[in-house]
Amino acid sequence: MHPKQLAAVFALPPEKRFQHFTGMVADREQAWGLYQDGWALACTDDGTKVFPLWPAKEYAQACALDDWAAYEPREIPLGDLMESLLPKLKSDGVLPGILPTPAGKGATPPVDDVMAALEEELRKYC
Repeated sequence: MHPKQLAAVFALPPEKRFQHFTGMVADREQAWGLYQDGWALACTDDGTKVFPLWPAKEYAQACALDDWAAYEPREIPLGDLMESLLPKLKSDGVLPGILPTPAGKGATPPVDDVMAALEEELRKYC
């Protein structure tokens, strides 16, 4: 992925990055997280845990900075995301962090919103 494409997506407002995320994840049938002896987590301003997710390895790699510098991008197949990870996040009270940027936070919609958006996007492929 070209660095200018990364920069352009990272410059989008959170709602547009959310749309970009759902489109790419549905198309590529995978999401990405950062992993090192456990998944990278963040927090909202009120202390709610957030599980950062990206639609491509390059986005995750660009965010492997500071506290996450030793983390490596790890693929999350779409089936695992929809059937295991997102339901687990919901039951644990952890929000998905959709496409955070190196300089800021991602959107933190409820799990049900992420599931619904992905399901809607996947219907376009049938």
